Amino acid sequence: MVAAMRLSVRQLVEYVFRSGSIESGFRSSSTMQEGTRIHQDIQKQYGENDLKEVYVSREVPYSDFVFHIEGRCDGLLLQNGSIIVDEIKSTSKALADIGGGYPVHWAQAKVYAWIYAKDHNMDTIGVQLTYVQKETGEKKQFQVTASIEELESFIYFVLKEYEPYASLMASHHKERNESIKELGFPFEAYREGQRKFAGAVYKSIADKQALFANAPTGTGKTISTIFPSVKAIGEGLIQRIFYLTAKTITRKAAQDTFFLLKEKGLKLFTVSITAKDKVCFGEGTGCSRESCPFTEGYYDRVNAGILDILSNETFMDRQMIEQYAMKHKLCPFEFSLDLAYAADAVICDYNYIFDPRVSLKRLLDDQKKQTALLVDEAHNLVDRARSMYSAELNKSQFLQLKREWKGRNSGLYDSAKQVNDHLLELKKLGPGTDSRVLAEMPDKLIELLEEFILRAEQELLLSGAADERKELLLDVFFAAAGFIRISKMFDERYTAYLEMDRSEVLVKLFCLDPSLLLKQASKAYRSIIYFSATLSPLPYFIEMLGGNQEEDYTVKIPSPFFKEQLEVHIEPLSTRFKDRERTKLPLVHILYNLLEDQPGSYLIFFPSYKYMNEAVELFMEAPPECEVIVQSAGMTEEEREAFLEFFEENSKKSRIGFGVLGGIFSEGIDLKGNRLTGVVVVGVGLPQLNFERNIIRDYFQAHGKSGYDYAYVFPGMNKVLQAGGRLIRSEEDEGIIVLVDDRFLTRHYYALLPDEWRASIK
Repeated sequence: MVAAMRLSVRQLVEYVFRSGSIESGFRSSSTMQEGTRIHQDIQKQYGENDLKEVYVSREVPYSDFVFHIEGRCDGLLLQNGSIIVDEIKSTSKALADIGGGYPVHWAQAKVYAWIYAKDHNMDTIGVQLTYVQKETGEKKQFQVTASIEELESFIYFVLKEYEPYASLMASHHKERNESIKELGFPFEAYREGQRKFAGAVYKSIADKQALFANAPTGTGKTISTIFPSVKAIGEGLIQRIFYLTAKTITRKAAQDTFFLLKEKGLKLFTVSITAKDKVCFGEGTGCSRESCPFTEGYYDRVNAGILDILSNETFMDRQMIEQYAMKHKLCPFEFSLDLAYAADAVICDYNYIFDPRVSLKRLLDDQKKQTALLVDEAHNLVDRARSMYSAELNKSQFLQLKREWKGRNSGLYDSAKQVNDHLLELKKLGPGTDSRVLAEMPDKLIELLEEFILRAEQELLLSGAADERKELLLDVFFAAAGFIRISKMFDERYTAYLEMDRSEVLVKLFCLDPSLLLKQASKAYRSIIYFSATLSPLPYFIEMLGGNQEEDYTVKIPSPFFKEQLEVHIEPLSTRFKDRERTKLPLVHILYNLLEDQPGSYLIFFPSYKYMNEAVELFMEAPPECEVIVQSAGMTEEEREAFLEFFEENSKKSRIGFGVLGGIFSEGIDLKGNRLTGVVVVGVGLPQLNFERNIIRDYFQAHGKSGYDYAYVFPGMNKVLQAGGRLIRSEEDEGIIVLVDDRFLTRHYYALLPDEWRASIK
């Protein structure tokens, strides 16, 4: 049976011809806009009969396949009656170091040339590589004339090299689809509301729509989104799932679900991407080929590693990827990224899709159209997106660079000095306040940073040697490149501001409203499913996540639990900042009384570490009979595990865990059964009043919204709902939620409580 396979020219040649080492990270940080600008500059020099951005495609039978190969060549030139295919590449290298051009670039140009020549019955065609040095604009070209026979021979060589991978993927897709057809729901029955949720997910994918789902704790959100998405793969609606998470603990829930389906017979390539610093084999020696054997020669070995793991495994978590990476002497992080392009399901952080600095660039638009995004705990994406689409720089970094490179590199020294001096000028221009919004985008700073980027890149290209000066330079290079990248997005949804502290100056491009950028990042995908237990108020999240109130699908799933499982108490005690000293002792007495009336294991959440520690100190002056554990900032994984293990099942003693709202223990954790008796939430969770939050407030107020709600109330109450959601995790759980603040009894805050909480207030 002949199988059809669609792929881009670039996909094909990069698989076959990539070789050598992973280059130092600064190479890939030059902005896409810079490369586009250089392409456009060269294309402007074309003659009036020359064509640019020419789409070509052709079906090529080979072995058991018909390959549909397509792409867009940079230029099609008419010179002296001959046709020449032009491939443009920008480079930071000196053109003298290019040699005769790179094999992967020649391959790309030759495939374009063959398709065009074949379509137009040409016997020969010109093939040209045009390299442009980014700093100088200097141009170097290589040109050959190739016969159709030479090019055809080359094409079949390329396909021969690609065919083992194509055969493996075709065989897998057949097995995958058969296993999906046989796959049943992995539990005995659907929970209340679960079938409705799963149906809404499937319909959204089928209809190419976004879905915003508010699904309470215990709904079984992970299986309710993954199972229908897998079924959609089996029906040919999509080819790939990205399960996006904000935290490691929710990533584990997704992994466990895919593993469960694997145990039930599903054959799905599932890849988990773990942060680079957690999986690095190099022990902090850096990523240069000189310092890391897993980086050196990576591309010479990676195809063998990919074929090996995909031939033998379907479920590829961190442990499995590390095992094969060590076997083939590959960087485990880069290996996981390469595997992601072959996977049916990818479990990863939000930033691999939404962050312009680290997103998976090789995922083509055609592939995105066949992909569904499942965004877990989607309430977290609003502030995460603000961070992704913002950028900042510190004056002190450029001052240090100026000192380090004085007498060593005059160009780099001058460039760092100019940035440092300009930031000092910005500081002096305004009033002597700690923070100040700039009237407009700092264009002069961007010009200076672009010059700095070129100088820094030159220096970094000279040697891969890792020393303290180069490490600092690389860090500042990344920061400057990120700042320039974000400056391209700057519009009315942004502001620029300065923060001053003694001699330090911080300048920040701050994204106030990330909705448009999130919409742009996700629009190419077939469907995107936003889901959370606390996607409330729903209109706020639809707006902030770039949705459309009229067109996008929404679903609100009722709680699957009985109201008898939950008691909610509201203690009308003020926890406002100005009242805390006065109400600290009454608060502690509320905790004492709770433990006396209903002994058990409790999580008690505070709005800040300071407030929590003060309350703990007072609590411990005359504690009831109980064990106590306290969250601290920057806990290690072992300390986090110890905190959770502290809550034993069937504990004979009361156990109290003190934590902070919005922290690692206030969402995403499961303490099922009698490991947890109750949750106490102190305060309404408002973020601390600060300069950034006030800018957000003023921005939305000026746009006809309730600015205070957008900046403070909605994010704060989301933390409250997440903390309370730690309590009832299964059909057998029961317990108490105590809300300590008089504002919970006001109409505005009371209306933001979930229906099931309001129904259980005693």
